[in-house]
Order: sequence, then C-alpha cells, then structure tokens
Amino acid sequence: MKPNFWRNKRVFITGHTGFKGSWLCMLLNSFGARVAGYALDPPTQPNLFSLARIGELVETTKGDIRDLKAITECMRAFAPEVVFHMAAQSVVLVSYEDPPDTYSTNVMGTVNTCEAVRQLRRPCILINVTTDKCYENKDCSRGYSENDSLGGQDPYSNSKACAELVGRCYGESFFPTFRIQEHRVAIASARAGNVVGGGDWTSRQLIPETIAAFLRSEPVVLRHPDAVRPWQHVLDCLGGYMRLAEALADDAGRHNGAWNFGPADADSRSVSYVVEALASQWDVAIPWILDTSVHAPEAKQLRLDVSKASSILDWRTHLPIDEALRWVGNWYRGYHSGQDPLSLCRQQIDGYVELVAARKT
Repeated sequence: MKPNFWRNKRVFITGHTGFKGSWLCMLLNSFGARVAGYALDPPTQPNLFSLARIGELVETTKGDIRDLKAITECMRAFAPEVVFHMAAQSVVLVSYEDPPDTYSTNVMGTVNTCEAVRQLRRPCILINVTTDKCYENKDCSRGYSENDSLGGQDPYSNSKACAELVGRCYGESFFPTFRIQEHRVAIASARAGNVVGGGDWTSRQLIPETIAAFLRSEPVVLRHPDAVRPWQHVLDCLGGYMRLAEALADDAGRHNGAWNFGPADADSRSVSYVVEALASQWDVAIPWILDTSVHAPEAKQLRLDVSKASSILDWRTHLPIDEALRWVGNWYRGYHSGQDPLSLCRQQIDGYVELVAARKT
C-alpha cells in the first residue's frame, strides 16, 4: 500500500456497511481519503459499522445495489476516482435458501455498478470484488490460478463466477485497454481467500460462530472440520485490493483482469485448526464437536495460487495464520472487556501499516 496515493482520493464503496467494507472505510480514512458508501443497513446486529461509528467517517447513502437509477445518481454526484464494488450476498448456506436473491444481488448488482461507472464518463478505477470460490472447484491439492476455469457448485459461488464474467464483459466491451487514453477507465477483479478479523458477526461464518460459542463456554459445532481454506486477515486482504487499485492507476493495461489474494500455500489450514488456535487464546478445553446433521455439500479443500500478485504487484500477506488469529482473538477479547471498537480497529490498522513499512525496509 502507498498511503500518499490515497490522500484526498475520492473513493466510492458499495456494501460499505458490511464487515470488510467497514474495515476498508477505516483504513482509507486513516490514509486521508475522502470516502462515500452506498449500501443497505448493516446486515447484522451487532455490527462493526455502527459500533465503530463509521458513519461519522464517510458519506453514506442508503440504497439497494439492484436499483440502477439510485446507484448511478449517487455515484455521479460523488464523482469517484476509485470504486470498490463489495456489495454482495456472501454466505454460501444462505444462497441455498434464497438463490434468486443471491443471483439478483451478486449478478445484477455487479451489472449496475459497472453501468454506473460507464455513465460517469470520467476517469475511474473499478475493483470488482468477487471470491476465491468463483473457480470450478475440483478438490485438487494445488492452488487455483487466475487462468483456471470459473464455475461454482453452489448459488453463491456460481453467482460470483457470473459477476466475474460481467466485469470482464464491461471491460472488453466499453473499456478496452487499447483505448485507455480515450476512456481512462480500468477494471480488475479481486478474488480473495477466506477473511478473518475482529468485528465480524456474519451469520453462519466460522469466526463469529466460534467466538459466540466460546463466550458461552461451549464448543463450536463444526460441519466440516477437515475442510481446508486459504485464511487471511482482513487487513492483508484489503491491502491487496488497494495495491491493485494503485497498480491500475500506474499502468491499467498491465494490471487489468483477475487477481488472487490469499496466504502462502503453507498457511492454508483446516477449519478445526483455526478453531483450536483461537481456543488456545480463550482457555477452552474442548474447542469443537462434530455436527452430525445433514448439510449442503461444501468443497473439502480450496487453495489459491497468489504468485501473480506476489511477482507483479509485490503483494503478500504480512500476518501469517497464527499471527492473524492472535489479532482476531485480541480484538474480540478487547471488545468484550469494554474497549472501544473504533480504537481497537485503529490500533490494529496502525500496527499493520507499521508492519508493512518495516518489512519493506
């Protein structure tokens, strides 16, 4: 990340009231960016957006990403230089329960965001945030690279693969790189691994369910304890998104397209490993028990090949999995002991920025 790049930059975020969106608002605010967000009300209670008083840091417009007229007017009024499209229905199990809502939000929401950027008719960088689950998962042991086939076996993953195609279509149809000097719009997609961090209360997600169980002095019930995922701290993930935007500003032709952001392959871990690592910080004797109920299928393993981002963007995670989980535990312990959520986030943001700077010297 280059803090000076973001000073006074006009940044528009869809879905800024969510977990990752809230952290991104705080991170950009710390760098002096002017941030505007467009989203529905925070999706959970409690939620980081309200607890950290992020509405005081950014301009907020309440709206549905599926309302093309509303998002177009909002974006045109703000005139952003960078857009992070993060609004989504992001829970796999919810997508099984309501596929139409998942598709309409994730696919048409992406169409509307791309169209709003097209209607700006001004220079702009668009980061289309999708997911590592957009790949056709064949349960192979190697990490998926950006050239692997898109697919998705559940409505959420499949809808995000569709969102990838939407972004690619808009880029090739309306903003081809050979005409970049004419339209000056750059589009790239960011496919991130599983994100962990303080302030997440998303339903049916591992960290929120684990912390809630530990607070009750109970083991968390795991559906697939042996499932392997590419875990990374939310600040590492967002640092990747921001580094990509910086690179697009420097050379759109070289940096458009799709990018993976995740940990080194050795840091991919099982669900049970994550829970047991957090349990060691909470003095929980029995961290988890197996859920014997029948559930929708999930991939046994998912790994990302991040060599492209490493070699071209000079990006990598700075918090190894054990350190990332220590930061997660510290945040929740601080919050539940009465510390201010915004202060907790700012402390971790400051610590992360110092860590990145130290490792570059």
